[in-house]
Amino acid sequence: MRNNEEILKQIKGGLIVSCQALKTEPLYDSYIMSKMAYAAMLGGAVGIRANTIVDILAIRERVDLPIIGIIKEEYDDSDVYITPTMKEIDALVEIGCDIIATDATSRLRPNGVSFEEFFKEVRAKYPNQLFMADTSCFEEGKKAVELDIDLIGTTMAGYTPYTKGRNLPDVELVHRYATELNKPVIAEGGIWCPEDLKTVYKAGAFSAVCGTAITRPMDITKRFVKSLEE
Repeated sequence: MRNNEEILKQIKGGLIVSCQALKTEPLYDSYIMSKMAYAAMLGGAVGIRANTIVDILAIRERVDLPIIGIIKEEYDDSDVYITPTMKEIDALVEIGCDIIATDATSRLRPNGVSFEEFFKEVRAKYPNQLFMADTSCFEEGKKAVELDIDLIGTTMAGYTPYTKGRNLPDVELVHRYATELNKPVIAEGGIWCPEDLKTVYKAGAFSAVCGTAITRPMDITKRFVKSLEE
């Protein structure tokens, strides 16, 4: 069992690969996700980001890398879907997830709960767990740091109504986080090629997550097909 310091040391300066598939996607299968994660590990990944308890457990059977765990759950009264309530946090803690990521945007969570209200309760309940804030703008990252988050991610940049249209990866946000906030920055979102990865590291990233460009062949194919239509 790795301690928090060892987890952070292992993911620093490397590539974390997101291995996820939703029910609507052709690769939706825990066995397939475990194989994706295994392939990523053999390719040199330093960590895995995964969704759902069943996928995380399947991946852990094949891969001995730190896992950033999330549970995507949709609620009727909120647009927040990445680990939105304590129910999902509890489930991820129970299986011993190395890092738990949660939406840290300013949007209200289910039952009208703010991120601040939510995370104060989470941190009080799990003081020694590593948590990552999935943010979309600087103000959200700053607030997350004030609330004692462990890592700041740019995951939601471009995916909230007030950040739509941003160029991804959001290099400027990575740089601001790295220079103005004293927490490890996880660059995530829009990393499509090795050059993008180098760019976010030059901007000050502590680590970086790449998903679609590696583990979603349907979206990769669409991107190539679209280039033929342009």
